[in-house]
Amino acid sequence: MSESTDPASPADAIAAGYAFTGPALELGALLWDGVCLPDRQIRIPLPMLNRHGLVAGATGTGKTKTLQLIAEQLSAGGVPVFLADIKGDVSGVSAPGTPNEKIAQRAAEVGQQWEAAGFPSEFYSLGGIGAGIPVRATVTSFGPVLMSKVLQLNQTQEQSLGLIFHYADAKGLELIDLKDLRAVVAFLVSDQGKAELKGIGGLSTVTAGVILRALTAFEQQGASEFFGEPEFDTGEFLRTAADGRGMVSVLELPAVQDKPQLFSTFLMWLLADLYTDLPEVGDLERPKLVFFFDEAHLLFNGASKAFLESITQTVRLIRSKGIGVFFVTQTPKDVPADVLAQLGNRVQHALRAFTPDDAKALKATVKTFPNSAYDLEELLTGLGTGEAVITVLSEKGAPTPVAATRLRAPQSLMGPVGAEALDAAVKSSLLYSRYAEPVDRESAYEKISAEQAAAEAAAEAAAARAEAEKQAKEAAKAARSAPKPDPSLAQQVVGSGLFRSLARSIGTQLGREISRSIFGTAKRRR
Repeated sequence: MSESTDPASPADAIAAGYAFTGPALELGALLWDGVCLPDRQIRIPLPMLNRHGLVAGATGTGKTKTLQLIAEQLSAGGVPVFLADIKGDVSGVSAPGTPNEKIAQRAAEVGQQWEAAGFPSEFYSLGGIGAGIPVRATVTSFGPVLMSKVLQLNQTQEQSLGLIFHYADAKGLELIDLKDLRAVVAFLVSDQGKAELKGIGGLSTVTAGVILRALTAFEQQGASEFFGEPEFDTGEFLRTAADGRGMVSVLELPAVQDKPQLFSTFLMWLLADLYTDLPEVGDLERPKLVFFFDEAHLLFNGASKAFLESITQTVRLIRSKGIGVFFVTQTPKDVPADVLAQLGNRVQHALRAFTPDDAKALKATVKTFPNSAYDLEELLTGLGTGEAVITVLSEKGAPTPVAATRLRAPQSLMGPVGAEALDAAVKSSLLYSRYAEPVDRESAYEKISAEQAAAEAAAEAAAARAEAEKQAKEAAKAARSAPKPDPSLAQQVVGSGLFRSLARSIGTQLGREISRSIFGTAKRRR
């Protein structure tokens, strides 16, 4: 493992690089030539946690326990933590660990004074699917770039979606949930709405069809639950407990782990929303929040250029807002180079080299580290569970020497808490009543539906009036062209010469008698 015949000197030089004077997180003890040296501690300066980091390693090498170890110490130092719990085994951070022989042995090897401890925690879920306080976002705040990523749209379709968002914003059509977005898309390709975007390129029926089909598929994955109100205030993640410890916010994701693109993009929304809301603070004595992005490779798979640019910019600039971001994945190559270059703290667990692709990934990983006194290719394939190669930024911002490290054991429960305990913790939270029940207020869907209903009613009324006018005109025309009817018997009698002769004699006595006999009046008696 060593490239030196003097094991003491390199070990001392490495350890000297971690002898910080300020507050720091204790990661473990230095490994040199296969020997654990408990008097040479490997640490991360607390102020440097906003310089971001990477925790990488093959499955089963201890990445989750490393997250737990760092999260515990951040909480103890008054720093809030956000953890994405993909597999459902991080909830144990809220409960004290169970002492056993393995923990006692590890503590003795690394010089750790181990005591069981639980840490103040809140549990969240995406839109209420699974256990946790529901975290929801509106479609508007999610934005077209993230929405395009999760809908798997190409660049042209992404641009069209941006146009749709712009139109909705300009017209005061609130995009709160997915039915709002669907309503606006359908309206803009309808006969009534086509003209709305004509001046700025319009929206093709084909592109609208792609977006609507993607929305349908998205909804079938249960995404309708994630979008709506009340929208979650990401500032809740910045809270501390009454005793001053940082709150550990655990986003429970087992219920949606078969939808990786969805939850990874949603986590990116959380980060972007924090970036938007927080003021510039520069470097702090301790971060405002440290955000752990588990299964990070899922975030970058199939990402568009615009989405990658958005991630890169957010990671680059959020440091000055006091936020640290740790990406957790299997190999550094899972993270784009522009993002990887900004990750100052590295914890690399063991890698496997069973296949040519594994060997290639191993060589690529070695190249991402500073010059080292170790043979890193040999070291990285030989690390045991709970061991890692570490390099961090010193208090002056310079990289520390590469250090093989046997990590400390977490103080909290290394596994999930029971379902009943988790449910009780969720429902006893003060945030539960604030976010548990969804709200569906008037937004784009209702406004467009009302306008369309009014337009349809007006069109029906106009059609009825036109039909009535048409029928009236046809009736008048028919009356003018109809043949005159034959005179009735009464008309024939009245018009006859005899009747006219009788009429002239009506005034005479003889006429009166004749009149009575004709009209049936009784003859007066004398």
